[in-house]
Amino acid sequence: MFKHLIILILLSVLVVLFMPYAQQGLQAVITAHDWINEMLMQVFSGGQAGNITRQLIALLAIPVIAGLIPALIFWMVKRRWFPYFMDFVWVTWLLQTSALVILYKAAEMSVS
Repeated sequence: MFKHLIILILLSVLVVLFMPYAQQGLQAVITAHDWINEMLMQVFSGGQAGNITRQLIALLAIPVIAGLIPALIFWMVKRRWFPYFMDFVWVTWLLQTSALVILYKAAEMSVS
């Protein structure tokens, strides 16, 4: 418990110190998500089912791709599967989803 608290404090300090870089990283993730979403518009129809499928694939593509990169590097070095693949995917998904929700909320408030 104490070890987790120390890690949480250290990570919080790092986030505060490197906030501009964290913002650039989140902006890159959002830009990649938007690019994938636009590319998928050419594939899926404009109906409700097509929109849901396109948004779902766009939401899942970035975390899976981001998780595959360290997994492939780990596999090339150790010749076994990356043990924290799903943890990495979940963390990336949570960060991406949080940024998308914040952007959605900000866009909704600016329209109102």
